[in-house]
Amino acid sequence: LQRGDGPIVLVVAPTRELALQIKQECDKFGASSEIKNTVVYGGVPKYSQTKDLRDGVEIVIATPGRLIDHLEANTTNLRRVTYLVLDEADRMLDMGFEPQIRKIVSQIRPDRQTLMWSATWPKEVQRMANDFLRDAYEVHVGSMDLRANVMITQVIEMVTDYEKYPRLQHHLRGVARDDKVIVFVETKKGCDQLTRSLRGEGFPCRCIHGDKSQQERDETLADFKANRIPILIATDVAARGLDVKDIRMVINFDMPNNIEDYIHRIGRTGRAGAKGTAVSFFTDKAAKMAKELVEILYEAKQEVPQALATQVGGYGSGGGNRYGGGGGGGGGRGGGYNGSGRY
Repeated sequence: LQRGDGPIVLVVAPTRELALQIKQECDKFGASSEIKNTVVYGGVPKYSQTKDLRDGVEIVIATPGRLIDHLEANTTNLRRVTYLVLDEADRMLDMGFEPQIRKIVSQIRPDRQTLMWSATWPKEVQRMANDFLRDAYEVHVGSMDLRANVMITQVIEMVTDYEKYPRLQHHLRGVARDDKVIVFVETKKGCDQLTRSLRGEGFPCRCIHGDKSQQERDETLADFKANRIPILIATDVAARGLDVKDIRMVINFDMPNNIEDYIHRIGRTGRAGAKGTAVSFFTDKAAKMAKELVEILYEAKQEVPQALATQVGGYGSGGGNRYGGGGGGGGGRGGGYNGSGRY
């Protein structure tokens, strides 16, 4: 390996957190085999990344934007890349990285081996796979249909925006003090507001979202993993790539925009054979998801609230209306966040 040589392996990931996790795995086998790697991502100074790339490494793990920065600065090149890995390809497309990915791939030799990983298989990912892969083999782990983990108890509460905050308090008070909980919120502003309200009422929580500095995000995730802060408030983008195995509960304070993100979110709990609980506050704004959500619930043998079944039509409650159809109780506005961005 000579100074200035580009990498042999390039791994592209959508987020800094996922890129760092991949590096940790590379370190495990690289230490004994003297295979050097480095990770490059945005939000931090480039100096140490530039030094590693110019000194030469066999493996580069990168987020798309920062890698292009280094390529345009001639810090490294992709002429030697023989193995290209695209991790969470569907997420990279969701985050708008397709132009960057195509620019990166265009600089890599056509006789490379490409490995592409995706949790879902929408048409956009299929199109990209057809463009990047030659004589491809497809390996499907589990069903090609979207399914939720049967180890996760899914609770759907039919509520109004004003009922969400009291219900959130109710669930957070019901978990053990050391149980890890992730609360998903749609916007960065909502993330900050909800965190302030909960902290004001004594809940040990912190939030992560795209406007937080890398140092803030790293410190928050480290405290969450170590259980110094058991409640994490997060947006979808900030939570992507998060690898914490002992999350007891996921709460969808705001429902996601599509069923794929619902599956991804609740999949943060119930890992490695453990049981978990996912609570979702379903308001009228999520009505477009009702049919797909009911199908997911039935597939996983979960309760379907009568009010949700009624929205879809043709479905029964499948075993009783355990969670109620009218709002999950605990109504009233209470103090603090009311779900509408106002107090």
